[in-house]
Amino acid sequence: MRPELEKVLTEIEKVIVGKREVIAKILTALLADGHVLLDDVPGVGKTTLAVAISRTVDLRYKRVQFTPDVLPSDLVGFSMYDKQSGGFSYHPGALNDANLLLGDEINRASSKTQSALLEAMEERQVTVDGVTYPLQKPFLVIATQNSVGAAGTQFLPYAQVDRFLVRLSLGYPDYAAQMEMLKNRQGVNPMDQAQCVLTRDALLAMQEQVRRVISKDAILDYITRLTLASREHAAVEVGISPRGALFLDRMAKAHAWMEGRDYVTGSDVQAVFGDVCGHRVLLKENADQSVGDVLNDLLKTVENPDRHSRGLLKR
Repeated sequence: MRPELEKVLTEIEKVIVGKREVIAKILTALLADGHVLLDDVPGVGKTTLAVAISRTVDLRYKRVQFTPDVLPSDLVGFSMYDKQSGGFSYHPGALNDANLLLGDEINRASSKTQSALLEAMEERQVTVDGVTYPLQKPFLVIATQNSVGAAGTQFLPYAQVDRFLVRLSLGYPDYAAQMEMLKNRQGVNPMDQAQCVLTRDALLAMQEQVRRVISKDAILDYITRLTLASREHAAVEVGISPRGALFLDRMAKAHAWMEGRDYVTGSDVQAVFGDVCGHRVLLKENADQSVGDVLNDLLKTVENPDRHSRGLLKR
């Protein structure tokens, strides 16, 4: 991992203990300019992690606690008639002044409110009454949903799930991590110790460098063959979308850049494949395999270009 990102990870680990791999994946998604869906049980630190990231990377942070009464205008803003001017003035919503939006328990909002995020996540802008307002750069959504307790929740539509670059899970800490967490919170708040070690401008420069990472035709062919194979798999009802293929390329570029390379290998694609594509594959009702099994099948059966590249990928 590059030294500047190692510093960010170290600061976040002051707050979130024992989750280095997941934190690194979220940083990779941030470099790839993509959104993150955290799907996990309550109380494992999803919200705390988002706050820690905003502090260490100097991101403007906004949190929306999604409930059934949250309206689309709370997110995108609204126009109000002004008597003095005789016209309408725009009042921004939570999205307008945020670099990092935490959508807490996003599956508890109505479908209409969830849909208000679609334009912002895809195009980094919001449109109100026919007027388009660009969002801050960078702009990242970290949304959480609890896998326990379905009462009062709304199923996220596939079109919205597909806009998340990765779906991740923190999981429970092990014994050593939980003991350290308890000791660290005896009278102090570790969040107060987390320092900003990366500026927004530096992050934007890193994102630009990631975009310039090279994916040769052999890598694009590999991604295409993986996605096509997912659509033809016997257990799959809906395979990886074209957007999923684009996101797989972006995440692989970010992974390669974090490893210190300016070109993508098949190993980069494999390293991010499950996190990028796991939430894009829908199985048939009678499928006797899990999504993880299907993705593993694809990685085993679709030939990796690394075996025949002999250095050609970096030229």
